[in-house]
Amino acid sequence: MSQKNRKSLEKETVRIGLIAVSLASLVALFVLVVSIPSTGLSQQVQDAPEVRTIDEKTRAEIVDSVTTTLNNIYVFPDVAKEMEKYVLKQMKQGKYDTLTNAATFAEVLTEDLREICHDLHLRVGYAPDEFFEREESDTLTDDARKEMQRQRAYENYGFYKVERLSGNIGYLDLRQFADARRGGETAVAAMNFLANSGALIIDLRQNGGGSPSMIQLISSYFFDEPVHLNSFYIRAEDTIQQFWTAAYVEGKRMTDTDLYVLTSSRTFSAAEEFTYNMKNMERATIIGETTGGGAHPVDRYGFKNLNIAMSVPFGRAINPITGTNWEGAGITPHIEVPQAQALTVARKEAMTKMLEESPDNEYSEMLKWNLATLDAELNPITVDEAILKKFVGVYGPRTITFEHGELYYQREERQKYRMIPMSEDTFMFEEIDYFRLQVILDENGNPTELHGLYDNGHIDVSARTGN
Repeated sequence: MSQKNRKSLEKETVRIGLIAVSLASLVALFVLVVSIPSTGLSQQVQDAPEVRTIDEKTRAEIVDSVTTTLNNIYVFPDVAKEMEKYVLKQMKQGKYDTLTNAATFAEVLTEDLREICHDLHLRVGYAPDEFFEREESDTLTDDARKEMQRQRAYENYGFYKVERLSGNIGYLDLRQFADARRGGETAVAAMNFLANSGALIIDLRQNGGGSPSMIQLISSYFFDEPVHLNSFYIRAEDTIQQFWTAAYVEGKRMTDTDLYVLTSSRTFSAAEEFTYNMKNMERATIIGETTGGGAHPVDRYGFKNLNIAMSVPFGRAINPITGTNWEGAGITPHIEVPQAQALTVARKEAMTKMLEESPDNEYSEMLKWNLATLDAELNPITVDEAILKKFVGVYGPRTITFEHGELYYQREERQKYRMIPMSEDTFMFEEIDYFRLQVILDENGNPTELHGLYDNGHIDVSARTGN
C-alpha cells in the first residue's frame, strides 16, 4: 500500500460535483473534497467502461488500505478505530458481497464510514490508471500546466460576478476560494472595484470551499491591523498552524463598510471558515441557511494496485474566539431565510441601516424607493383579474395590454414589459428599476390616466385616449 505525505494546506481545492474530462481535472478531483457527496460523479464513474470489476479479495484489500490510512491519518484516532470496526462488521455480515463494481463499492464504503464519523470531507472514490500516472510524474508537462491554468482562468478563479447594485451596494458572487497565488490578481481587482460601496454583500450560497490563502487575502480588506482568523491542528505533526490577515493590501481597505455574507446548505468547507470567522469577529451579518458543516483540512491518498483514492481529514480548525469550529453542525445565520431570498433580504437590511444612519442625506429618497421595491419582492401581492382588465387601454404614447393573466406595458414601439403589482394600482418592472406606473382612477374606479413615476421624484402624466 502506497501513501502520499501530507501536502500544504495551501493547495487549491475543487468541488466533487465539478466533473471534467481532462486529466488535469481528474487529478484535481482528489485534492480536497469540499462538498456533500455528488451522485452525479458516482454515476458517471460507474457507467464508464474502464471501471474495474472487483472480487471478495480485492474488496478486503480496499477495506484494509482505507482503514489503515484512517488509523494513521484521520484527525480523531478513536473515531478512526470505530470506523474500522463498523466497516469490518458490514463486510463480515455480507453487505458488500454483491458489489463488484469498484466505483459503486467505493461509494457504499464512503457512506458506511460517514455513518460513524459524519464527516463530509471524508470520501473514498474510484481512480483510473491515468490518475496514478499523473500523480507519479515528477513534473507537469507544459501542455498539462497550460490546461490547468486555462480551466482556472475560465472559472475566473471563482469570481463569478462583481457588481454595484442600486443604493450603492457592492455585490460579489464568489463560487470558490482559489489559491491566492493564482487567483490573487483577480481578487485584488474585485475588491478594488467594490471599495467605494456603501455596504458589501458576499454571496457564498454556491461556494463549496477552497484555499485558506484566499480567505486571508479577502479578509485582509476588512480589518485595519492583522488579526488572527483561524488555526488548524495537524494530527500527524501534533502542531498548530495559524492564519492571519495581511498587514498590507493593494488598494483601499473597507474596515468601516457594513458586510453581509449569504449562505445556503451548500456553503461548505473554506466558505464556512470565512463565514465563521466573520461571524465570530462580529464583522459581518450572516443571512440565509445553515451551512453544510465541514471544518477539517483534507489530504488525498491513493492505492494504485486497487484503483482507489481517498480524501482524509488530517486536522481540525480551531477558531481563536470560540476555541472550536463548525464541523458537523454548520453555521447558523443571524437572519435565517430560504437561500433564494437571502440576497433580497441582505439588500433590504443594508439599505434600512443606511437610511437610519443618514435619514436626510441626498440619497435618502433613492433608498426609500429601492426599499419599496425590495418589500414588494419579499411580499408579492395578487390583484384580481377583473381589476387588471379595467386598466387595459391606450394612454397617449403608452399602452397596457392583458396577456396570459398579466398586464404588460409598452411605450410606442419600444420593448414590452411585464407589470408587477406593488399595490392594486401601482406596478414595477423587473427590467427597469428606476421606473414605475401608477393607474389613476376616477370616483367610479375607472382609469383616467397613467402616472410614470421615476426614482428621482419626476412624474409624467399620460391621459387615457382609447381602449
